[in-house]
Amino acid sequence: MCRRCHGPNRRQMIALLAAAPLLAACKPQTEGPEPIRWGRETCEICGMIISEPNFAAEVRGGPDRRLVKFDDIGDAVHWLEEQGWKDAADVEFWVMDYDSGMKGDAWLDARKAYYRAGVVSPMDYGFAAVAYPASDTIDFAAMRLAVLARGLTWRCHPGDETEGQQG
Repeated sequence: MCRRCHGPNRRQMIALLAAAPLLAACKPQTEGPEPIRWGRETCEICGMIISEPNFAAEVRGGPDRRLVKFDDIGDAVHWLEEQGWKDAADVEFWVMDYDSGMKGDAWLDARKAYYRAGVVSPMDYGFAAVAYPASDTIDFAAMRLAVLARGLTWRCHPGDETEGQQG
């Protein structure tokens, strides 16, 4: 084989093979949760920086399968409630496992998780997701109803003149 004729093609092939993983990484993900860049990404509903991994939530759905990130399960519940496609079978709802601590690497299916009430969460909804039921937990349906009954927390109204005051 002549190096002059076949050399560049071989080099091009090696370059393409080496670049394949990078090109695959550029393809948008269309299912499952994605890592959150802690301290750099913001909550879709309130705009606060997502910095407490054990309270984070993500929702993926709609016609474009867009992933939306939240700093508190309560914000995610309220946001999803406003989506026309909220009950579609392919909607994914993920929450971080509170028991995994501040590692931020243990996602749970929000509808299958259990919720510990009375914790101090970023937006004061007071729920933290855990993988297993216990005497101090409730299921997703009960947590969702409690969050919706409470309404948006006071911190979720940017520009409100009462911002910074509870009430």
